[in-house]
Amino acid sequence: MSIRVVQWTTGNVGQRSVRAIAINPDLELVGCYAWSDDKVGRDAGELSGIDALGVAATDDVDALLALKPDCVVYNPMWHDTDEVVRILEAGVNVVSTAAFINGRGLGADRDRIVDACARGGSTMFGTGINPGFVELLAIAAANLCDRIDKVTIHEAADSTLYDSPATELPAGFARPVDDPELPAMTAHGTAVFGEAVALVGDAIGVELDDIVCEAEYAQTTEDLDLGSWTIPKGCVAGIKASWQGRVGDRTVVELNVTWKKGTTLDPDWPIEQGHRIEIDGLPTVHTTLHFLPPPDFQAETFQDFMVLGMIITAMPAINAIPQVVAAPPGIATYNDLPLPLPRGWVS
Repeated sequence: MSIRVVQWTTGNVGQRSVRAIAINPDLELVGCYAWSDDKVGRDAGELSGIDALGVAATDDVDALLALKPDCVVYNPMWHDTDEVVRILEAGVNVVSTAAFINGRGLGADRDRIVDACARGGSTMFGTGINPGFVELLAIAAANLCDRIDKVTIHEAADSTLYDSPATELPAGFARPVDDPELPAMTAHGTAVFGEAVALVGDAIGVELDDIVCEAEYAQTTEDLDLGSWTIPKGCVAGIKASWQGRVGDRTVVELNVTWKKGTTLDPDWPIEQGHRIEIDGLPTVHTTLHFLPPPDFQAETFQDFMVLGMIITAMPAINAIPQVVAAPPGIATYNDLPLPLPRGWVS
């Protein structure tokens, strides 16, 4: 019997989720939530650039929950605790790509999620590419070692052509480089990476004393026109954020992100785009992760290539659906679930 799924939003990531659900024989799309009014009443397939699926998008949450789906694929840009609690307490499991790993940074809202899972007998799971799948890969790599000194994950990207101010402004982009509030803003805007540090620490059996964020900034020396927004001269166009899990004064888990925009940065950090995982120990393990288009991939614009990024964000959540549906109630992470398997994608 297929797993009944409701898709929550059809933005860039949500569209790839719909496409994946539609072709997987183990999943059945039974409903679709529309965040914007102009999508209400339109077919989920049409909204996702494929043939109609016979599922009309709606903003009627009660109607969607009345369908009694097994799982909601939750793909908004940002996590909304009120929304998630409503789904979970209705007895519906959630797989999310919306800045959630274990809820460590949510404070009292995490307790609300745990309570909603208990009331509904449901499970909450968060993933994505990073944080999410990359941490799972690091945990797998650490299985090769009989001594682990430190786990380090690096993400680096030139995001000049990635036009998403709603996700980048909260981290500190476009703020004056001498703004004293920048470190706190970056820590808040990237807090989900702190959750990922806790995930890795738990996986390697280490009780972390503290998880901290340290940040560096690069300014643009000229006004930087990014299409829908502009970063003024003297403002942040590059961010290095390092989330560190410490035992005493020793960093055991470190997750670094380096994001930069434009060609007028001061300092202009050299980067190697992609993800690198380093397990220092016996043996030391290094692995590099790149995402490349297949030979039959057709793209004419940068936005066409961005589809790859949306796929690798959506698929870790989609592949975890069977494990999450079968899991006991509560917040689940990769440390709690059997390994998700990529079934249903071989044509």
